Amino acid sequence: MAFYRKCDTGSGGEHDRVRNKSIILLSAGHACVDVYQGSVAALVPFFVAERAYGYAAASGIVLAASLLSSVAQPLFGALTDRWAMPWLLPVSTFLGGLGVALSGVLGSYAWTLVFVAVSGIGVAAYHPEAARVARIASAGRHTAMGWFSLGGNLGFAVAPLLVAVVVGIGGLRWSPLLVVPALVGSVLCLPVLRALHRPARTGESAACGGTDDWRSFLRLSAAVVCRSIVFVGLGTFIALYAQQRAGGGARAGSVALFLLYLGGAVGTLLGSRLADRWDRVTVVRWSCLGTIGALAGVVFVPGPLFYVFTVLTSAGLYVPFSLQITLAQDYLPGRVGTAGGVTLGLTVSVGGLASPALGTLADHTTLQVALMPLIVLPALGWLAIRTLREPGQLRPLRTEAGWLPARSRG
Repeated sequence: MAFYRKCDTGSGGEHDRVRNKSIILLSAGHACVDVYQGSVAALVPFFVAERAYGYAAASGIVLAASLLSSVAQPLFGALTDRWAMPWLLPVSTFLGGLGVALSGVLGSYAWTLVFVAVSGIGVAAYHPEAARVARIASAGRHTAMGWFSLGGNLGFAVAPLLVAVVVGIGGLRWSPLLVVPALVGSVLCLPVLRALHRPARTGESAACGGTDDWRSFLRLSAAVVCRSIVFVGLGTFIALYAQQRAGGGARAGSVALFLLYLGGAVGTLLGSRLADRWDRVTVVRWSCLGTIGALAGVVFVPGPLFYVFTVLTSAGLYVPFSLQITLAQDYLPGRVGTAGGVTLGLTVSVGGLASPALGTLADHTTLQVALMPLIVLPALGWLAIRTLREPGQLRPLRTEAGWLPARSRG
């Protein structure tokens, strides 16, 4: 599938081929990195089984990786706003894999926390710079950015299967094999770095010209926070809830999780297509409203329709995913790295922090009652962006590579 229209000249066609290849490689590399975002939680049952960790200790491992990563991403974003650092892509990819690979080697809980924290720092360092480079390669086109985002979704979804195969067979002592995706991802970054052939100059970035619109950016971030709480909450509890609503035991939970991830992949690509027909803000608004009804179906409708509403909810949550990244970058054209770091990192951590509150509510009531508040959040997200305006058309991108002739979106 071509991400860009072909140019009439040979030079333009060559630009298109370079960009297409770069987006494909960046998407695959994104998948390799986000494997490690999903691997830490997937390793927790094995830590509990082999090392007899309690629930508090197990949750500490997840927090060490996710919270540190989420808070550090905006910091790395600020750094990439000052200096272009494409070399961070292979280095951070390897660091993310190395930490997870070493987490099962030593029996010490303290060292386990250190290693998963190292992995979290690697993930944090990757995303802002990867989003900046993807913006260069995509020339601001929604479909290409959707493919980049899809790579991360697939990597996160594959993580539990990878951990189950490797650690499920050989135990935690086989965890060093989990470094393989990081090695592959680091190699995939190298052709992209070669495409960025000119030395980076301070202050030169993929940002469009214009004034930073912090007010719009913060309102968009509020909508992203609402989306994060809903998705992380569903991801945490939907397997248990599926057993209550659809029957079928553990198999029902596995099916629900698979559909949650599948709907996310479909929604990511659908969102970029819809944004090519309508503007991004309109698509994000309508996805918020559509998610309200779909999520209500997940909470209240029993039987086989539960799975249909799960797919619809996941798609609704992911339709705006890549669009929110590009919108954030366009609202802060002078701070593209910061925009990517906040959108991909800091706002996501709120979802992880909210899940224990949902669990506590479920312990004192029922799981259905605990999930009811999630229905309100897409409505709050819609209110936050109700009067947002679409940023102006992208101006010609100034890049280190000279890849991108000026193009209009379409």
